[in-house]
Amino acid sequence: MTITGFDSTGQSTGENVLPPRQATADVDLDAELIALEGDVGVRAPAAVTPTVETTDEQEIRPARRRLPWRALTWRDVCAIGSFLAVALFVTAPLWLNLDHELRDDPQDQAFFEWMLAHGARVLTDGVYPFFSDRMNYPDGVNMMANTSVLAVSLPLTPITLLFGPHVSFNVFLTGALALTGTSWYLVLSRRFVASRLAAWVGALFCTFAPSMISHAGGHPNIVSQFLVPLIIWRTLELRTPRRAMRNGLILAGLLIWQAFINLEILFMTAVGLGIFCVFMAVIRRKAYRGEVLTFVRALGVTAAATLAALAYPLSVQFFGPQSYAGLAEFVRNFGADLGSFTAYASRSAAGNSAVAAGLAQNPAEENAFFGWGMVVLFFGLILWMRRSAAVVILGGIAVFFAAMSLGPRIYLNGVNTGVPGIWSILHSVPVLDSAVPTRWAMAIAPMVGIVLALGVQRAFDMVRTQPQSRGPVRVAMITAVAMALVPLAPTPLQTTLMDPVPEFVTSGAWKQFADEDHTVVALPLPDSSYPDPLRWTAYTGHEMRIAGGYALLPNQDPRNPDDRTAIFSPPWRPTSGLITSVRQGNPIPEIDDTRREMALADLRFWQAGVVVLTPQPRDIEMLRTFSELIGFRPTWTGGVWMWDVRALVDNPDAKVTAIGMK
Repeated sequence: MTITGFDSTGQSTGENVLPPRQATADVDLDAELIALEGDVGVRAPAAVTPTVETTDEQEIRPARRRLPWRALTWRDVCAIGSFLAVALFVTAPLWLNLDHELRDDPQDQAFFEWMLAHGARVLTDGVYPFFSDRMNYPDGVNMMANTSVLAVSLPLTPITLLFGPHVSFNVFLTGALALTGTSWYLVLSRRFVASRLAAWVGALFCTFAPSMISHAGGHPNIVSQFLVPLIIWRTLELRTPRRAMRNGLILAGLLIWQAFINLEILFMTAVGLGIFCVFMAVIRRKAYRGEVLTFVRALGVTAAATLAALAYPLSVQFFGPQSYAGLAEFVRNFGADLGSFTAYASRSAAGNSAVAAGLAQNPAEENAFFGWGMVVLFFGLILWMRRSAAVVILGGIAVFFAAMSLGPRIYLNGVNTGVPGIWSILHSVPVLDSAVPTRWAMAIAPMVGIVLALGVQRAFDMVRTQPQSRGPVRVAMITAVAMALVPLAPTPLQTTLMDPVPEFVTSGAWKQFADEDHTVVALPLPDSSYPDPLRWTAYTGHEMRIAGGYALLPNQDPRNPDDRTAIFSPPWRPTSGLITSVRQGNPIPEIDDTRREMALADLRFWQAGVVVLTPQPRDIEMLRTFSELIGFRPTWTGGVWMWDVRALVDNPDAKVTAIGMK
């Protein structure tokens, strides 16, 4: 193995050297983090200068060598296998019960199954990847303005076609967790720490932190963070002299890839890295004068390549059909409760669902639940390694992100304190208005994991170099890490029996009524409370088009035509609103000719070929209401009540006549 050497100014010597010792004990942890040979710790008030070790100092410091990427030992295999094992443990209920769905967030599971089917159709039929009319017909869905996960759905196409989108979703979720752990472990062990155990501990937290397990309950796109450690590593590599083009293009490729998994994670990673690099550049400006210019040059290559590749997709996202301008106001107010940082999440070993429910908006947004043990350990490690500039900066970014996550108004244990948060002045800023503030707390987990890995590494160094304190240091570190991590151990996801795709769909009977000129309309129209029709169209490989849907769509309120914020369902229409009201338990209103005319107009707007209703709560009431609206009773077939409405929709002179329903 060879390592490029650095001279006293921090510039590469161009020689392949293998240093017998690498400074690591006190003030060089940030040097590990930025993959430099040398010490760049903070020493006040003296100026920051590279450390020149004496022979005596070199003798007491442990030998350090970077592990080669390709040299996987049995320890590496065991570490990687452990991430897969924990991922399978967490997702086991989905694998053991293929007729189940996620209990806490079934609507997002149905949404991503629909997206996986879209990705398969892009490859098999060559359809346009950035927009689809298979949902919310005729307006359609902007795939870039939603999380289309094309970077995942395209590679998973063979599984989607062979086993269906439901199994493909399980592979997506399980693989996201396992790959994220593997990526963190390899980057930490090959670039930031020498101890495989330290890398494993840090990667374990980064991958299975409470926020990650929370989002695993419905957001596989968010837990797909396997590119994040690679982006961090390649960003720091931009400082390498004479490799601006190569390093810039490599980083650009990773950014483009991540953009088609989840832009929110990419944005948060970029903000954190930007803050870190700026502060490190200021601290190192005198010792490494040419470093900033080298970094900026390579960053320019990255920016040019990334913008060139993403210019068109982003233009579709922000200016294309069904684009929107920011999230709804109530979503932008989703902040983390200050009391949640020391609490335990519902899916943690020490968690309590009732307590967590009072501190988070829903089970899929438990972003700030670190527990007392981890909070104390994290700040204790920062204090212990305070001579490391990188560690102190990471701690500062974590505190800043925590403040961002509190939202416009700070809540403490469910009570509004009335104190405005940082987000109160940021939540209306373009781009930021599309972020959910509580998720900034989720971005703290990688920083905690990195600091945890560096802390375990330093403990190992002390054990090796200070035999007299070996016992106390080992006991203290094992105890502290165990007390912080064991209560956070993840528990399996909760599932529930899902309603099967009706035979009317699986048998292909729907094709008699719906074609390229007609859609399938489900009662009620699909939304966040009734996502089942998304799974139906995913099952058909997007051959079936449906009216309505669950996605981020622009608000089209006629009372405020300038409002382009996003809502999670299609704009209100008279018929969909009436059926939803009946389903919610409200009394059936009088059906008059005006309501019948509006229902007929809605069916023609949706170009409905058939309207179906599956057995569900309040189904008889919905059946009676819709039959009164269109003037005839349905037919029971293939597990659904079915109204063939083509004669009404296709004939512009058709009228609806009242029927007597008892």
